[in-house]
Amino acid sequence: MRHRQLGSSDLQVSEISLGSWLTYSGGVEADATAACTRAAFDAGITFFDTANVYGRGAAEEAWGEILADYRREDYVLATKVYFPMSDTDRGLSPEQIHKQIDASLRRLRTDHVDLYQCHRFDAEVPIEDTMEALAEVVRAGKARYLGVSEWTPDQIRAGVEVCPDDVRIVSSQPQYSMLWRAPEAEVFPTTAEHGISNIVWSPMAEGVLTGKYKPGEPVPVDSRAASDEMNGFIRQKLTDRTLEAVQRLAPIAEGAGLSMAEMALAWVLRRPELASAIVGASRPEQVHANAAAAGIELSADTLAAIDEALGDVPVTGQQLGPGASPEITRR
Repeated sequence: MRHRQLGSSDLQVSEISLGSWLTYSGGVEADATAACTRAAFDAGITFFDTANVYGRGAAEEAWGEILADYRREDYVLATKVYFPMSDTDRGLSPEQIHKQIDASLRRLRTDHVDLYQCHRFDAEVPIEDTMEALAEVVRAGKARYLGVSEWTPDQIRAGVEVCPDDVRIVSSQPQYSMLWRAPEAEVFPTTAEHGISNIVWSPMAEGVLTGKYKPGEPVPVDSRAASDEMNGFIRQKLTDRTLEAVQRLAPIAEGAGLSMAEMALAWVLRRPELASAIVGASRPEQVHANAAAAGIELSADTLAAIDEALGDVPVTGQQLGPGASPEITRR
């Protein structure tokens, strides 16, 4: 497993990281969650990403129990704040930030997270109020560094501008894959300008880029798309046009001596703006298969063949991520 520097921090994170979005918030059983987490350590994965909203605390609680068996200094732990935790608890107000970090730490059974991320931008709160509250979290030792997720370039710049000098935004977490290339337009240049690394989510388009979903065929019974707990987002990707394009990638991967998953992950990791690609897994063998992508470099011919195979199917140009908005509120 190779590691990369996380922005301007002193953190080294594994190129492949384990996420808990749909899987460990209720999509798979506790035994599978534990087995996948142990497999991650066995495969050299040292970066774990979660959020308070995943299962409204369930994912954090699961990892709090499992990670207690490992030395805290042996892994990098990230969580997030913004989405509703109750009818009244949501957003990035100072009150919510302080309340939610304490709740997350209790569930995670730790006294600090390495990375505390704004899950989305909160346009109802002045950016100055949000950044000052986050700075207080860092100064209290409850988080080492700050990150953002699905913030627009303007929002990233605003956050950097008002961030106190002793506190740093070191990461951005956008969606990025062969099929969703929007960050290339403006997010990647903006983060590079400010010394911020990208930790990308859904690098395999929720498994679509593995090639297991075939056009005109029922989804596999053991797949994410077949699970009522996990298929809320993947359905829009399962069009015949997209699936036919993905099938054209299969001979390219075979010619490069790679699995489809390895090729998809190596494709995102080719970007120097990335520190890590977050993968999900419901079985230990998936963890090991994904971890194998670290360090793979794709040839120029392979990259050109991928572009030709996908044609105009990928989403390009600056786009808002799901749940994101472009507004910015200042004092």
